[in-house]
Amino acid sequence: MADTGGQAEEASSSGRSEDAKPTVVLVIGMAGSGKTTLLQRLSSHLHTTQTPGYIINLDPAVTQVPYGANIDIRDTVNYKNVMKQYGLGPNGGILTSLNLFATRFDQVISLCEKQRDPPLKYIIVDTPGQIEIFTWSASGAIITEAFASGFPTMIAFIIDTPRCAHPQTFMSNMLQACSILYKSKLPMLLVFNKTDVSRHEFALDWMADFETFHVALQADSSYASTLSKSLSLVLEEFYCNLKTVGVSAVTGENIDEFFTSVEACAEEYLKFYKPEMDRKVQARNELEVQRQAKELSRLNLDRTATGQSAGSSSSGGKIALDARVRPPAQSADELDGHISDGSD
Repeated sequence: MADTGGQAEEASSSGRSEDAKPTVVLVIGMAGSGKTTLLQRLSSHLHTTQTPGYIINLDPAVTQVPYGANIDIRDTVNYKNVMKQYGLGPNGGILTSLNLFATRFDQVISLCEKQRDPPLKYIIVDTPGQIEIFTWSASGAIITEAFASGFPTMIAFIIDTPRCAHPQTFMSNMLQACSILYKSKLPMLLVFNKTDVSRHEFALDWMADFETFHVALQADSSYASTLSKSLSLVLEEFYCNLKTVGVSAVTGENIDEFFTSVEACAEEYLKFYKPEMDRKVQARNELEVQRQAKELSRLNLDRTATGQSAGSSSSGGKIALDARVRPPAQSADELDGHISDGSD
């Protein structure tokens, strides 16, 4: 028991050492779920409570945002020019714009890591409305991993509560949340938005008791209804490990609870995700050391062979030290040379 207490105390101490780093909140949700409006409410709350925060907009297609973004993808990539230059449609333009922005994302991380007084407490990221563009693209994975490798990071999955009153729509949202959770392996908070229009308690009841969810599906005997019933049994364990909160982006209801849940997710990151990430980094470093040793051994063999045949003119071939090819430099005219938050 004494040893267990010592481990808990050590973990607590480790958690305090990470307090200086801001918590990154990746706001993800279906189109129309109210992500941008919620971002406006969160930004307003941070200003009202004088909490140091940083807002990042990653949606290149939005015409205007109702909040002041510290970093805006639209300042670096021109979405319409990308569509015109590459002959793309709306979704392809958003995806390509995000890919171009990801090539400069090290500059974004540098701005987030910059020392400030008072230090940042939250970094809130607004993602594109087309959920699959961020969650299932290479650029989305790069951005997520870049944040998660340096900051306590969590996902706020925004749900349109009135639309989820239909059981099958509710199940679609839960499956989407489940897929994002298992792909990112980051702590997730289910945010039931628009509670000023429809209360979210019915959804909590469905998550807590699958029989209640089955009762809601009794009037429907379609294949989709039967599938939803089966999926509710499968997802019962998934629900147990999720944090939930009901908020209203319009009235500001439960915004304090939202940030309390964010803090709980940050602690979960430090307890579960960070140790796993450190193990993966260590394993990758060990593989890199082995690769370098193997390359060095090959180089020594090549040098020996070259030295032995130095007198022969036919043995003066070039030695390939590394066959990897650097990626081509970005040539898109719409990319600026430097990403800035306007504070320089």
